[in-house]
Amino acid sequence: MAASKKKTVSKKKTKDSLKKAIKRTVKIKKKKVPKKIYKVARKWKKPRPLDLHRAFHNPVMSPISGSYWESEAVFNPGAVVHEGRVHLFYRALGPDGISRIGYASSKDGIHFDKRYPHPVYMPETSAESAKHHSHTSPARLHYNRTLHASGGGWGGCEDPRAVKIDNQIYLTFNMFNGWYSIRVGLTSIDEKDLEDGRWDWRHVIYLSPPNERHKNWVLFPEKIDGKYAILHNLYDTDQARVRIEYLDDINLREPLVLDSPDPQLLPDRIIGWHNRTRSVGPPPVKTKYGWLLFYHAMDKNDPGRYKLGALLLDLKDPRKVLYRSNYPILEPDEWYENDWKPGIIYASGAIVRGSTLLIYYGGGDKHIGVAYTNLPEFVRKLMKNEHTVFSIKSVKVV
Repeated sequence: MAASKKKTVSKKKTKDSLKKAIKRTVKIKKKKVPKKIYKVARKWKKPRPLDLHRAFHNPVMSPISGSYWESEAVFNPGAVVHEGRVHLFYRALGPDGISRIGYASSKDGIHFDKRYPHPVYMPETSAESAKHHSHTSPARLHYNRTLHASGGGWGGCEDPRAVKIDNQIYLTFNMFNGWYSIRVGLTSIDEKDLEDGRWDWRHVIYLSPPNERHKNWVLFPEKIDGKYAILHNLYDTDQARVRIEYLDDINLREPLVLDSPDPQLLPDRIIGWHNRTRSVGPPPVKTKYGWLLFYHAMDKNDPGRYKLGALLLDLKDPRKVLYRSNYPILEPDEWYENDWKPGIIYASGAIVRGSTLLIYYGGGDKHIGVAYTNLPEFVRKLMKNEHTVFSIKSVKVV
C-alpha cells in the first residue's frame, strides 16, 4: 500500500514538473527574446490551430566540444517513457564522422539531467565502418560536411527510433553500408538493464536486405492482433494508404523482402501542402481516434526545407489514412534548425505525459529540440477542420 502511494505521488510530481516547465516556457516567451546566434530571414506567421509549440529551453541538447564521439552533432533522437523518466537515444557524430548512439534522460522531458559520457550502442567498429567509405582510398575517418551533406557522417548507425513493447526497449535505425546499400537494423534491451544502466543490447538483426536503400522503418509501440507491425513506407499508389508489414516474430533469421520503393527515386507527387514526401518521423502515437503519425515532407511553395506534417491512421487497420494535416505543423525557422544544415526539422521521438505530447527532433542536423502540444485537442482539431480533403483529382504527379 505504501509503495503504491509513493508511486502515485511520484507520478503527480513528474506531471507537476512538466506543467511548470511548459508554463515557464509560455511565461518567458512574453519577455524580451534573447539575441539569436544566427538570424533566419523568415516572415512572421500567424499561429495556426495545429502548430506545435517549441520549448523555451531549446535546444535541449547540443554537441560537446572536445568529445571524441559527439563534438560535431547530436540529433535525431528516439524516445521512450519508463519508470517516470523520459529516455532519449540520440545520434551523435564525432571528428571521425561515424554515427553512434548516445543516451540521456529527464524527469520532465525538457531538462535532461542525466547524460552518459560515452556511447551506449555502436554496432560496428571503426575498422568495419571504414570499409564503407566511398570517397577515399584508403579510407580517412573524418567528419566532412562537403562529402557527406546529411549529418556530415558516413558510417555507423543513424537516426534511432525507440519503442517499448512488453518488457523490451526496441531500437530501429539506419545502417550505412555504402550510398546504395542502406539497411534498417533492429536491436533491443531488457527494461531492467535500462534501469540499471547495463547496455546489454541484443545482436543486431537486419530487417531489410543488402544492396538496396531502405531507411526509417518504425515499429508500432504495441502489437496489433498479436503481431508486430512495421511501417516501412509512406508511399502507396493510393494516397490514402501507407505500407505496413505484420510479423509473428521480430527475431528474423532472414531480412524482409518487401515492395518498399526508395523515396529518393520516386517522382514528386502533390498531396495536400507538399510535393515530396520524405520519411516517417517518430513511431505512431496511439489515441482513441486512431494512430497519430508525424512525417517529413517538402512544401511545394517553399522547396528545400524539411517540415513536419501529421496523419491519423485507422486503429484496426493502420494502413488506412483517415486524416492528414493541410499545412505543416512545425517549420525550421529557429537558429538551431539552421545552424549548419539550413532548413532541417527531423522528428524521430514522441512521448505522452498526461495530456501533453512531446516531440523530439533534430534541428539543422546538429542540435536536439522539443516541441509540445495538448494531444486530445490536437487530434480533435486535426479531425474537425484542419485536415486535407482528398479526391482523385487532387493527387498530381510531376
